[in-house]
This record gives sequence, C-alpha cells and structure tokens, in this order.
Amino acid sequence: MHRPVLLVVAHGSRDPRHASTVRALVRRVRSLRPGLRVETGFLDFDTPTVSGVLERLAAEGVRDVVAQPLLLTRAFHAKTDIPAVLREAPAALRVRQAAVLGPSPLLVSALERRLYEAGLDPADKSSTGVVLASAGSSDPEAIAVIADIAREWRRTGWCAVRPAFASASLPRTEDAVRALRDVDGVRRVAVAPYVLAPGFLPDRIARGAAGADVLADVLGPAPEVARLLVRRYDEAYAPGTCPVAPLARIPALA
Repeated sequence: MHRPVLLVVAHGSRDPRHASTVRALVRRVRSLRPGLRVETGFLDFDTPTVSGVLERLAAEGVRDVVAQPLLLTRAFHAKTDIPAVLREAPAALRVRQAAVLGPSPLLVSALERRLYEAGLDPADKSSTGVVLASAGSSDPEAIAVIADIAREWRRTGWCAVRPAFASASLPRTEDAVRALRDVDGVRRVAVAPYVLAPGFLPDRIARGAAGADVLADVLGPAPEVARLLVRRYDEAYAPGTCPVAPLARIPALA
C-alpha cells in the first residue's frame, strides 16, 4: 500500500548544532522505517524550507504528505505558523498535519535516559530533585502541559520535580534549582532540558543549571523520540481512516 511521505517540520536556528541534531533524528527515523520516505523542512534560518520541500514533492508527482511538527507542545508554531505554511502547499498535494510530539511517556523515558547518560545513578532517583526545563511559551496551554508533566513525573519516584522556562514564563532554571535546594530541601539536583535540539534557549537553560549537580543533554535523536515520531505519523495517516482534514484544502481565515 502506498504510504505518504513523512515531512519533518523543524523550527530552524542560526546555531548549526540545531540542524545537525534534527538530521541525526531523521536518520534514526529512517532506520526504524526503511521503506518510508522521510524529508526535512525548516520554518526559518535553515534549508530546505518547508515550502521548498512541498513544491519539490509535488513536482515529483507525490500526492500524500504527513507533516510532523518537531515540537513538544502545542503553541504558536503548531497552531499558527505551520498550518499557514501548509495551506500554501501546491494544490496537487494532500497534506495532513500530525500532532505535536508531546506529551508522551516516551519523552519522559528519553528525559531519564539523558539524565543517566549524564552521570546520574538510577539508584539515586528517590533522593534527587529534577528541574524540567523547557524553552518556554506565552501560550497558557503549553505552560500547563509542562506543569502537568512535572507533576506526573514526580510520581514515578523522584524526590521532587519543578518546571522551569528559558523564556516567556517563570521560573527560570536557576530559580527552580534554588527552590529545590532551599524550599524542598533536596541535596542532589539535576536539570533535564525538555528541548529537542541545541540553540539559544537550550544554552540559556545550561547557564541556569550552573548550581545543579547534573545537567542532561537535549533530547535530540534519542531512540524514544524517533519511535514517537513514527507513532505520530502512523496516528495521522492510519490506512482506511481520515483523522486530519487535508490542510491544503482549508481556506485561510480572513
């Protein structure tokens, strides 16, 4: 059966580490689903652009595309930027926007993987406080999701988990580290960046983690992230179903 092309839609960054990490994740996705065609497009700063990839696919005779936002929460980019770009796709394409990656237990598993890779001993989980440090957003829905993840993650055995944000919202990473020590009385503090790729805001998280004992790496091409990306693709375009209206057919709002 014909399978739609998977178009991974990344934000893009002036930092070359961002695109390198995105491409490493895409390579892992291809290894999980060898028969699936996977393309990458960037909203800004990097190439190829999302619109450029869509035009090339249409010129090649491709008809069906699943656009997977490389985003952890539903905020401005998922609700506005990406739908606007997809609406401008060539008319010959049937384009469906998949759900954002988070929240998901697979992402929590990836967060823990990164903490243990950074040197945290799993035996110390119950005596460790964690800062769940995200990029931040002005969207209340996105902020609430991060708070929910922190609350649920705490119930898996950590001493405490506090959310933090690199922009737009408070507290900052350094404030959450301080609160874990001074308010929660935690002796060992770890910072887990809830971000997919390096860049300006992840670097801000890292600076704010100066007072922590452990700083994990970004999620990047963790196996759990690749598996989740494939799962979202399957959910968006399950054979015999029509879960998402083709965005190319939705007229722009006045």
